[in-house]
Amino acid sequence: MTMTPKIAVLGCGYWGKNHVRTFSRLGALALICDPNPNAERLAHEIAPGVPFVREVHDVLDSDVDGVVIATPAETHALLCEQSLRAGKDVLCEKPLALRLDDAKKVAQLAKDRGQILMTGHLLEYHPAVLRLHELVASGHLGRIQYIYSNRLSLGIIRREENILWSFAPHDISLILRLVGDMPFQVICSGGAYLQPNIADMTVMQMVFSNGIAAHIFVSWLHPFKEQRLVVVGSGRLAAFNDVAKELVVWDLNLRRDGRQTVPEKAEGQRIPFDSVEPLQRECEAFLEAIRTRQEPVTCPESAINVLRILHAAQRSLITHGQPVMLPLE
Repeated sequence: MTMTPKIAVLGCGYWGKNHVRTFSRLGALALICDPNPNAERLAHEIAPGVPFVREVHDVLDSDVDGVVIATPAETHALLCEQSLRAGKDVLCEKPLALRLDDAKKVAQLAKDRGQILMTGHLLEYHPAVLRLHELVASGHLGRIQYIYSNRLSLGIIRREENILWSFAPHDISLILRLVGDMPFQVICSGGAYLQPNIADMTVMQMVFSNGIAAHIFVSWLHPFKEQRLVVVGSGRLAAFNDVAKELVVWDLNLRRDGRQTVPEKAEGQRIPFDSVEPLQRECEAFLEAIRTRQEPVTCPESAINVLRILHAAQRSLITHGQPVMLPLE
């Protein structure tokens, strides 16, 4: 396929509208679907002239090549299956499904039909993250020892999913990519303060067989926005601050002072990276996958691995931080 693939977006709400805007800018948007009248008005503002429908079957019966699913998480598995069976390639926002079995089912369906199934783990397309991955892969930081991530804000408080499922998938997918392996143990604790049984903050730890440990702190009850990932290597430290839009590396200079190990403070080196919007990279990757029939980076296997960890973390959370061993089947 050499022409620009035709894309339909299901959902023009909080995040879906960004897909509408981006695919419209890329000249690929052919159809928008949302049952909400307010969404229709918004869609016409963002992408004037692009047809709008309210029923999913109108998308499935159309001649679009790919479908973007930006609807509530509980609808993802069914819409993925329906879209794949209708012969459409699919970009599904995270999570691919709420149940691990459903994710495996749609992944197998895509494989059997030879279709593209991509998950919207946006951070994996961030230019700064791509540079960070290069630094890790080249050994510039030394041997990776510890990774931690904070994703905090006084943000949208959801009722259909807790903070773990809402915020943590981005960081889980990124850490798995940097480590290149699955953890063997997950521990998670947190608290529900605004709504019964819906955690508002969680702290999750992952332990890997190669000795690396990682933790993820997520909360929507935080007075300011923080999106920061720190990678501690044996030779250098790197910090990606998505709010400040910067990637900084420090040399890890240590000296002995008697029995103490004392770090020498040093100026960090700012690492340049492209200014391309991550969502644009993600959307371009979907279009390229449709054209080439090559599996994208955020493939079904990576989405299922993220779900395995989320389920393990959820199990640990409801047992007040009891360790859960992987793999989960």
